[in-house]
Amino acid sequence: MKVRGTRLTDEMIDTIIANAFEGIVVVDEKGYIVYMNESYSNFVEVENDVAIGKHVTEVIENTRMHLVVQSGKEELADLQYIRGNYMIANRIPIFNKQGKVIGAFGTILFRDTSEWDKMNSHVKSMMSRIQNYLQEYESQTGVKYSLEDIIGDSEVIVSLKNKVKQIAPSDVSVLIRGESGTGKELFAHSIHQLSNRSSMPFIKVNCAAIPEHLLESELFGYEDGAFTGAKKGGKKGKFQLADGGTLFLDEIGDMSLPMQIKLLRALQEGEVEPIGASRPIKVDVRIIAATNRPLEKMIEEKRFREDLYYRIHVIPFYIPSLRDRKEDLPILANHFLRKISKRTGKRVRNISPEVLQIFSKSPWPGNIRELENVIQAAVHFSVGETLLIQSLPDYFKDSFTINLGVKTLKETLEETEKQVIIGAIEKNDGDKLLAAKQLGISKSSLYEKIKKYKITV
Repeated sequence: MKVRGTRLTDEMIDTIIANAFEGIVVVDEKGYIVYMNESYSNFVEVENDVAIGKHVTEVIENTRMHLVVQSGKEELADLQYIRGNYMIANRIPIFNKQGKVIGAFGTILFRDTSEWDKMNSHVKSMMSRIQNYLQEYESQTGVKYSLEDIIGDSEVIVSLKNKVKQIAPSDVSVLIRGESGTGKELFAHSIHQLSNRSSMPFIKVNCAAIPEHLLESELFGYEDGAFTGAKKGGKKGKFQLADGGTLFLDEIGDMSLPMQIKLLRALQEGEVEPIGASRPIKVDVRIIAATNRPLEKMIEEKRFREDLYYRIHVIPFYIPSLRDRKEDLPILANHFLRKISKRTGKRVRNISPEVLQIFSKSPWPGNIRELENVIQAAVHFSVGETLLIQSLPDYFKDSFTINLGVKTLKETLEETEKQVIIGAIEKNDGDKLLAAKQLGISKSSLYEKIKKYKITV
């Protein structure tokens, strides 16, 4: 090997190794020392030329180097009592090309526990600073999630993450589609966090949660005295608050037609007119919209404006349902298990194969949100370190479990029909017309079955 035309000599290698580690020792396949750098020699207070050639047990107190040679298994960050204190060391076996152990090398990570305490305090201090930075970033921008919070390694999720990286730097509008509970908001946050607007505000508006008569003032704001009960001094709307950043219009499919017209005008002109204002205000916002509604059908039914659809639909982004990415179920389930166990303080560490099998059979109408809720309930019901079938909430087990031999065929079919109807209504966020269309029955037939089964969804 050459470095800028100079041959790498044994002396240079020795200098590099001597300075690359706090202390290093190498033994052969029988446990005899073949190398020890000056730092390690000083630590054990033995001359280097005296140590080399001796069995490691004669030189290093309570060593396990010879045992690592015998076992062929590494020992990382292990405590070793030496010179009246505990040091922290690594011991790594050395293999030849045939896979045979021909020796081992050990390194000192920390000479004593006080060094570890100092490092630990330093790491904790740095983590505290990072946490404070993240909290400050969240409070200033409104961003809570990043791409790392999107869990899954299925082909479709990996592809979507790559797509986020591609589209984030641009300013084009994005329409995120997907069923309720699939994680549309996480993707919206991630797009903003990776964009050139990341240091500016990320403002979310849930179009379905705000009453129609308040949505205009919420989006565009109002001037002082604009109407009875208006806040003194007026109020900035979400568009103004998001100026320079991103406005996330969640559940945009639930926006009324009159509000759609006003929103379209704001997007086309790049300006908003607060209620009671005499002149419009210029705003620079990137729009990310999300919905679980079938906007194309709503356009046909004159319930959603086609011109607004094309304004927000520059880049379509579809999030698959959980049942369409079931290969991610184990990693998602274990992620939520760790998160919930840590939050609740319960030591539930594993999920039984039987539970994972049940998860794989569930249709998950509520998607990832439903999975998290089921695991949260199951953790509370668990009595051991493993999440078992009996820990699952009854409502979840009953939603897809058929008790053969317990009920008659008619009862079983009726119970199944009831659960399918409930699932369809929940999937469409209570919209019974859409649920009926999805089930392939008329709206009147659906209402008859709702009445028959006493469904209260």
